Amino acid sequence: MVPKVVFGKGAFNQMSSIISSERNSVAPFIYLIDSVFESNTSFIEDRIPLSYTDEIIYVSTAEEPKTSQVDAIVSKIKDDYQYIPSGIIGIGGGSILDLSKAVAIMLTNPGSAADYQGWDLVKNKAVYHVGVPTISGTGAEVSRTTVLTGPERKLGINSDYTPFDQVILDPELIKDVPKDQWFYTGMDCYIHCIESLDGTYLNAFSQSYGEKALDLCKEIFLETSLSKEEADAKLMMASWHGGMSIAYSQVGVAHAMSYGLAYVLGTKHGIGNCIVFDKLGEYYPEGVAVFKQMKEFHNINLPKGVCANVTEDQLNVMTQVALSLEPLWENALGSDWKSKINADKLKEIYRSL
Repeated sequence: MVPKVVFGKGAFNQMSSIISSERNSVAPFIYLIDSVFESNTSFIEDRIPLSYTDEIIYVSTAEEPKTSQVDAIVSKIKDDYQYIPSGIIGIGGGSILDLSKAVAIMLTNPGSAADYQGWDLVKNKAVYHVGVPTISGTGAEVSRTTVLTGPERKLGINSDYTPFDQVILDPELIKDVPKDQWFYTGMDCYIHCIESLDGTYLNAFSQSYGEKALDLCKEIFLETSLSKEEADAKLMMASWHGGMSIAYSQVGVAHAMSYGLAYVLGTKHGIGNCIVFDKLGEYYPEGVAVFKQMKEFHNINLPKGVCANVTEDQLNVMTQVALSLEPLWENALGSDWKSKINADKLKEIYRSL
């Protein structure tokens, strides 16, 4: 679990006092911030307490995070500084939070980030790392994985060293998220809940978090009584609870297939999940029905024809990436999942997107 978390409006302003005890002499804190905030310094940068050789690095999230991107940032930090940083502080959405977790790991582990894609491959404790979400739904702020696209697959670095040492949850930071992005990322949380609660890995610990997150999602996305401020605070907690549910169980068909989509076409995670989940009534009938209600309620039009021009080779790679995620399929369909799903079936679904 994440050992320390603060929640509340304006909590971001406590950054200085929160991290001060972790400073190691003159070793810097490195801030990895979504480049969307580069042109709005008053919102984030002007409130960050830089000391000594602390540095802000703005990172583009135009594409899903890659192992090569992690390696490049780690190389830059090692080249620029004599000391291992006091900490890595990620400020942004799921992509930045995942990058920050991966950079913190790779500063203390040899090789490339691609070497650690999988489960429990990390040997050395990461440097101190802090997560500050500026969009809610991914659960990246609380999960024990950092999902990266590598040379051979899209897969997380799943380990006990991956979770943040500290998370700052400030609902003010998500107030200006564009509506479409708010919906897609919020639906990532909703889909986490459905896949966890319908899965064979489910246990009482995971279930308690998943049920609470699902209730919050229904309240946020199907009711009109909440103010924007209330909805933002509740979505921040839904993301946390949904992420906790997944941390102790697993995701399922939508995530497996959206990983394939992202690997081949570069489709962003939130919208990719939505595009796939919309077609998965056979696997999650009740969950998909409610998802369609939410989509209609908020007048969201998903992209069509996403796979209209994919080649057979691309389809093969998509299905290979999806089917390689064995824990996801076992959670979704049981230990005999290989008798229930195959490449032909997946291609049929992909073609329908």
